[in-house]
Order: sequence, then C-alpha cells, then structure tokens
Amino acid sequence: MIPQEFHRQPGRNCRALSPNPILLKMHDLSLSIAAEPFDSDDARRLIAALDAGLAQLYPPEQRFGPNLKAQQLEGGRGAFLIARDGGRAVGCGAIRVLDPTTAEVKRMYVELDQRGKGVGRAVLAGLEATATELGVRRLVLETGIYQDAALSLYQRAGFLQIDCWGEYASSPTSVCLEKRLV
Repeated sequence: MIPQEFHRQPGRNCRALSPNPILLKMHDLSLSIAAEPFDSDDARRLIAALDAGLAQLYPPEQRFGPNLKAQQLEGGRGAFLIARDGGRAVGCGAIRVLDPTTAEVKRMYVELDQRGKGVGRAVLAGLEATATELGVRRLVLETGIYQDAALSLYQRAGFLQIDCWGEYASSPTSVCLEKRLV
C-alpha cells in the first residue's frame, strides 16, 4: 500500500528540476517538453479537455484526476509537464511524489489531433526523467479500463499491472500499473 502523500523536506534527496525543456523531433512535430505551472492557461485548457473526455467514459465517482491540486506538486513534491509543438500546447502529464521512492503519474493527456504521433510517449519519458531527478525509483499510476490507447502506451513503456491502492481500490473501472526506474 502506498502512503497518501510524502512531503519532501529541504536537503532530503530534493533537487531543483532542470529548467531546460526537452527538445524532440518526431514525425511532423518539433516537440518541447518542460515543467510549467499547473494553473497556467494552457494547463487549464488541456486539463479541461482531459476531464471532458473522461466524463464521457466514467461516472464522477470513478474519475480521480480532479483530486490533484497545484500545491501537491510544489516544493519538489512533483511536476507538471506540457508538450508543445511550435509553441502550441498539445499534451501534458504530472507526477506527484507519494513517498521517498515512489511517485504517481497523473493527468496524462494528448490533444485528439496529435494522438498517434508520439506525444504521449514523449511526455511519459519526460515524467520518468523528472521522477529520476527527484530521486524516485518507482512510478505508479491509475488509468481506466476503457482507455485502450493509454493502457497500450503504459505497457509499451514497461509498466506492469499491480493491485490498486487507496481511493482506486474500490473502483471497478480502475487499472493500476507500476514501473521500476533504474
């Protein structure tokens, strides 16, 4: 079972995240992926689109993303990344640290017209790199049974199914996964 939350203390395996964006050239995209404020205009737009899509698949009691708050990512406890193609925000994802060695992937989303181009894979790689910078050795996540593309992405990235924990344990539509980072 994973503790509800771990608050990083200064000097406790906590480093500043690299301020430089990750730059990738993929298909017809020129992606940059960088940490940005969770409450920025682009973040709010992407999260609203994510929530609208999830609302078509799951009832409110089975949607857990809105439980993530900006303060849970502050002070080395996580990060919110935005993928941009030519300056346009096209995808996002977050990690929040749960304990000294574990972080949870949250709020993964890619705009509909950008899917299948590697944006999700790039965001996930950015989250893994960020987790490593934070000293995390294990990533966990929850996704839903109706999100075939997400499940496929996570499985291709090396995530394995685990028992659900915490608020996800009682959800009949939750699928929980983990990946050990080297």
